[in-house]
Amino acid sequence: MTYSRSQRIAIAIIPQLAALLIRALGATLRYTEVPATGTISGDKMPRPSIYACWHSCLLTCIHRFRDQNLAIIISQSFDGELITRTVEWLGFFVVRGSSTRGGSAGLMGMERAFHSGHMCAITADGPKGPENIAKPGAAALAKLVGGSFGACYTLPERAWKLNSWDQFRIPKPFSRVAVGWSKIVPPDEVNEMTVQSALEDSVALAEKFLQK
Repeated sequence: MTYSRSQRIAIAIIPQLAALLIRALGATLRYTEVPATGTISGDKMPRPSIYACWHSCLLTCIHRFRDQNLAIIISQSFDGELITRTVEWLGFFVVRGSSTRGGSAGLMGMERAFHSGHMCAITADGPKGPENIAKPGAAALAKLVGGSFGACYTLPERAWKLNSWDQFRIPKPFSRVAVGWSKIVPPDEVNEMTVQSALEDSVALAEKFLQK
């Protein structure tokens, strides 16, 4: 992809600055893991593994799972380039492409990442919604690799909520963040309905913890 001069300047400056700001804000946050009964937090599960979250909690997920070489899909666009370079500064492994079609380059790249031993994550309702409705990508990836599936939701106790399609949340400094983890869905039970249910369960776990 060819970028304009102003875009090249933005690519050279913004990602590193954004990564520093995310690390600085994240250093003030206090995470509490809230796994479903009989489950452990996904980053402690044996790899490779597949997880999904909602787009609204992406910022806290990015900080919570930094420096773990976690594989994620990012679109092939200018905005995607900015995000790619930002999360690479934060220690993620990026696959470029889409998760919306079973034969897409994005899913094939995630399949390679999975078989290389990565924990793989997808924003199930991204990149443009509708909010909190799982698209086929997460289930398609799990079926493609024959892997089990889990869901994660990071919920700040205090946050700014943007007026965007996903109600994107930016945690306020020094907030508690509940990290809800669903039960693991076995490979032969993974489909769009079980993915949606697991995501909803992860949200409920985080919300219940913060209501205590």
